[in-house]
Amino acid sequence: MGLNFNYDRSLSKEQSITIIRQAVERGITFFDTAEAYGPFTNEEIVGKALKPMRDQVVIATKFGFAIDPRTGKQAGLNSRPEHIREVCDSSLKRLGIETIDVLYQHRVDPGVPIEDVAGMVKELITAGKVKHFGLSEPGVQTVRRAHRVQPVTALQNEYSLWTRGPEMNGILEVCEELGIGFVAYSPLGRGFLTGAISKDTLIGDNDFRKNLPRFTREAMEKNQALIDVLKHIGDEFKATPAQISLAWLLAQRDWIVPIPGTKKLHRLEENIGAANIRLTGKDIANIQHAAAAVQVEGERYPAHLMAMTGR
Repeated sequence: MGLNFNYDRSLSKEQSITIIRQAVERGITFFDTAEAYGPFTNEEIVGKALKPMRDQVVIATKFGFAIDPRTGKQAGLNSRPEHIREVCDSSLKRLGIETIDVLYQHRVDPGVPIEDVAGMVKELITAGKVKHFGLSEPGVQTVRRAHRVQPVTALQNEYSLWTRGPEMNGILEVCEELGIGFVAYSPLGRGFLTGAISKDTLIGDNDFRKNLPRFTREAMEKNQALIDVLKHIGDEFKATPAQISLAWLLAQRDWIVPIPGTKKLHRLEENIGAANIRLTGKDIANIQHAAAAVQVEGERYPAHLMAMTGR
């Protein structure tokens, strides 16, 4: 997402293709995009970048928003079955592939029964256009209802050391019960958990973090306490706050996959380095104890976007 959408400093198409291919060269195999990113253009970048190594990677994309094809403006949610089919066909063309590996519903549409959504994706799987079905930010009962129609392969929810909702809302438990993988988006807190952002960081008007409650100057000043914890723990492992954050996620469950984004090669390599950190049960307990002592300031989304989660 961050290559060319929602953040101030986007990369050029050529720079984006380069960083994606550098990731593949270093062993990264799972890539996440959506029609809403851009909109549309992010899928084109991902498809072009991965075309030479299509057989080595997994490509996930998403449907679920009503997007004006002329202006690119979002006008709410749309998971009507006929729309899902249209989006799937368009995504396949933009990605330049024959089959989407994982197709997520980007947000649950309360106007369309989840059984109808799952049924449409099941048809797409039968047709060979999609391999696996996923949901992003659903509620537990929605997962159960969808899974009865078409087995859900993956849930994608925000999860990190400063967003612990999946531990408390039953999502991790339902994944364990039903054998569903969990994809943690924003595992680095949209950059905050790297330690590279502080209360003095100027966030541009075109950066969507400008409107997020956790990225006000006051919230960032209070949340700096969590970064201090991560830096202290990182010193013990000769690791950065970002690496500790990712290592903690990787240690939670074998079936949890974080998807950090990056625009810089040295950050990509830093993130990959987290996979080499082996946390013991005691380490995990110490990290969680230290993190629990910090009260995170601010919601992760403004109210109108929070309303789209947990349905």
